[in-house]
Amino acid sequence: MYLKNLTLTNFKNYELNELEFSPKINCFVGNNGVGKTNILDAIHYLSLTKSFFNNIDSISIRHGEDYFIIQGTFVRDGGDDHIYCAFQKQKQKLLKRNGKEYQKLSDHVGRYPVVMISPADSALISEGSENRRRFLNKIISQYNAEYLDSVLRYSKALQQRNKLLKDFKSSGKFDSDVLSIWDAQLVKYGSYAFNERDVLVNELIPVFQEYYSLIASGKEIVKLKYRSHLSEGNFQEALLNSVIKDRFLEYTTIGIHKDDLLLEMNDFSVKSLGSQGQQKSYLVALKLAKFDYIKRKAGFSPILLLDDIFDKFDAERVEQIIRLVGNQRFGQIFITDTHQNRLQNILSSHNTDYKLFRIAGNGVEEVTQNGTTMK
Repeated sequence: MYLKNLTLTNFKNYELNELEFSPKINCFVGNNGVGKTNILDAIHYLSLTKSFFNNIDSISIRHGEDYFIIQGTFVRDGGDDHIYCAFQKQKQKLLKRNGKEYQKLSDHVGRYPVVMISPADSALISEGSENRRRFLNKIISQYNAEYLDSVLRYSKALQQRNKLLKDFKSSGKFDSDVLSIWDAQLVKYGSYAFNERDVLVNELIPVFQEYYSLIASGKEIVKLKYRSHLSEGNFQEALLNSVIKDRFLEYTTIGIHKDDLLLEMNDFSVKSLGSQGQQKSYLVALKLAKFDYIKRKAGFSPILLLDDIFDKFDAERVEQIIRLVGNQRFGQIFITDTHQNRLQNILSSHNTDYKLFRIAGNGVEEVTQNGTTMK
């Protein structure tokens, strides 16, 4: 599976751009702020129906316009699939596959999987547990539609239960029978999601540790641990036991919405122990493990998006990562970087098929492998 072409209309800083890609490696070079990452984010939109960086579609509209359109052709199983994604202010997002509109955007997720590695991944370490739950959700939802449906249904039931708890507080009345309706929904969908997350983390650990050893060449022992209320006992009983506390606080304190993925190095939090370089290696290894896992579940390679991951890595580490992702276990790859010569020299030395695009104020130009610009 790979992306053959991409057309952007009023998407972020692009008024109109059409690009044709290599099935293997595609590189975008240019100064910071010229829009390299925006192209990768457009690919993320076509795959997962939303931006990698935020959930507000209007932010992705070019300044001064009221809509954007992203179009692309994925090649999968020998056939071409044309994907059309459009958003206009004050309207619903529109997604079509080969001219047919999706009734639910979630039905599209997983058909053309992608894995993005970005400096924004640092939030997995530095920010709260919500980011790490989202990381788990993004993996499982790309190969398991039932999981995504369960998480969405769980979230709706959680909203209703929390609203009910607030109503109890404001009215001074309590109805355990009504509360039990939403408890049953939380237990049904939460238990399924918990089991899928538990399996994922356990199977991800050895792959993640292997990648960390290849990238970091260090002696640190890295671990992942899944922490959930549901691993501590019966979920239904835990909800019943927390009713008094939940009524006082006016929200649900027990459930998978409190889950966390603990990121550890030498039995300590990587946030507190790891250097900047170790943390970056940790995150790259984690994302490559995610790639391998989705590939195994889907039966084919996801598209790999590498956004400026070489920042703060020395030249030797950069070449090591390129060598790693350039082998046959990976499929189509998109890379952004600020150093054109560095990237070209590494790719040329490995005799890898690639396309190079230079982005500047006058738009996107394809550069031949001998350094000339294609008109």
